[in-house]
Amino acid sequence: MTEAKKECGVVGLGRMGGNLARQALEKGMRVVGSTRKDAPQEMIDAGLVEVRSFGDLKERLSPPRAVFLYIPAGPAVDGVLGDLAGEFDEGDVFIDGGNSYWGDSIRRHRRLKERGIRFVDLGTSGGVEGARHGACFMAGGEPEAIARVEPILLDLAVEGGYVHAGPPGAGHFTKLVHNGIEFGMLQAIGEGVDLLERYRDDLEVAEVLRCWRHGSVIRSWLVDLMEESYRENDGLTEIPAYVEDTGEVNWLVDDALHMETPIPVISQSVMQLFASRDAEKNWARAIAMMRHGFGGHPYGSDEAVVRERREGRIGGFPGDR
Repeated sequence: MTEAKKECGVVGLGRMGGNLARQALEKGMRVVGSTRKDAPQEMIDAGLVEVRSFGDLKERLSPPRAVFLYIPAGPAVDGVLGDLAGEFDEGDVFIDGGNSYWGDSIRRHRRLKERGIRFVDLGTSGGVEGARHGACFMAGGEPEAIARVEPILLDLAVEGGYVHAGPPGAGHFTKLVHNGIEFGMLQAIGEGVDLLERYRDDLEVAEVLRCWRHGSVIRSWLVDLMEESYRENDGLTEIPAYVEDTGEVNWLVDDALHMETPIPVISQSVMQLFASRDAEKNWARAIAMMRHGFGGHPYGSDEAVVRERREGRIGGFPGDR
C-alpha cells in the first residue's frame, strides 16, 4: 500500500474511535470522521476531515475505502452498516472495532459480501489509552479485506499487538475470550486485595501492590491500575461496591455451555459481578430462613456462633493465636 492510501474513515468519534483517530492523525494518516455530535475542534485542528453524511464520507476517501466503526454493539451496528452499504462501492472495507458478538459478525460478513463489500471484525484492547497511543488488535476476516487494512492496523497497534486471528468472526471471538480472561483476573486481584485488607495486622496495602508490580509472577497492567487507584482514593472505603459492565462475558459463558467447555473461573467471576449489584440480597434472606427452619440457626450475627466458627477447627487458624 502506498503512503497515500494510509487513510481511513471513522464512524463514531467517542472515547475509542476518537482516540484512534487522534493517534492516526499524529502518525500522518488522513482521517475522515463522522459522528452524531460535532467533532472536537482540536481534532479538526489536527487535520480531521469531518463529514455530515455517509455519502460525503465515501466521496472524501479513495477506493478501495476503509471505514472503521466504533459504536455500541447491537442493532446500531446493523443500522450503520446498512446505511454505509447503501452508499459505498464493491471492494470497500468496513471494520467493526466495537465489542460485537462474533456470531453477529459472521452474519454481517455474509450479508455485506452479497453486495461485494468486505468486512473485518476487529477486537480492540488496551482501553482508551491504547487507542490513543497504541492498541492491541485481533482481526477476523478474509485475506483480501485484511490486506487493505493491515498496514493501518500495524501503524496503530502497540509493537507486537496485532494478529490476523482467522476468518470472519475470529477477531471478535478472540476479543470475547480475552474479556473473559480479564474478568477472571479482575476477580482474583479483587479477592487478593480483600484478603490483604482483612489481615489481623494493618498492612501497607499500597506498598504491597507496588512491590507486586516489580518482578512478581502476577505483575500486570491490572495490578498497576489497582495500586494507582488505591493510592488515589486512599483505600477502598469511598468506592461504591456496585460493579457495572456491558454484558459481553455473559455471551462467552453461554458459548461455553454450547461448546461444552468448562470455564468455572470466568463463569464465577460473572456471578460475583452480579452479586455486587444485589442491594436487597433476598437470596441471603431466604437461606437464613431455611437454616433457621432446619437447624434453629439464628438470624443475623450471633457471638456464640462466631466463636464456634472460629474455634471449631482443631489447631485453629494462625490469625486466632
